[in-house]
Amino acid sequence: MAKSNHSAGSTAAVVEQLVAPVAQEMGLEIWDVRFEKEGPDWFLRVLIQRPGGYLDTDTCEAFSRAIDPILDREDPIDQSYYLEVGSPGLGRRLTRPAHYTACMGQPLAVRLIRPDESGQREYEGTLTAADGQGFTLDTPQGEKTFPYTAASFVKLCDDRDLF
Repeated sequence: MAKSNHSAGSTAAVVEQLVAPVAQEMGLEIWDVRFEKEGPDWFLRVLIQRPGGYLDTDTCEAFSRAIDPILDREDPIDQSYYLEVGSPGLGRRLTRPAHYTACMGQPLAVRLIRPDESGQREYEGTLTAADGQGFTLDTPQGEKTFPYTAASFVKLCDDRDLF
């Protein structure tokens, strides 16, 4: 099969389409798929979760074994890579509008690409709203609304009590 020349983002989208039916069959959800270069190596990271439940390493291994033959058969990636399957974990990054819906009412940390009109680049607050364009946090400075495109990262702050 001839391989198409995908960017990392479209490669992740193609992989997600290929493996989503397997996740559904196993009672799992795909949180994110990332195709990332670290040093000389490429990593395909498929982050899964069990709706409202516990995700263990055996489940991650079973999912990895189930999708590996599909990825081998469809061959959507031009170069060699390492496949990693895991949980998005604590402090998970929010990368798509559905993530914001899932995390409504939760504490988030935001880092902006550029400082805003007040000169600030980092915010923390409770997610109070989200739509197709952006999201709103209730911060100590009051309500702040951000377009998705303004944030370099947004992550869930659900790990504070651990430390």
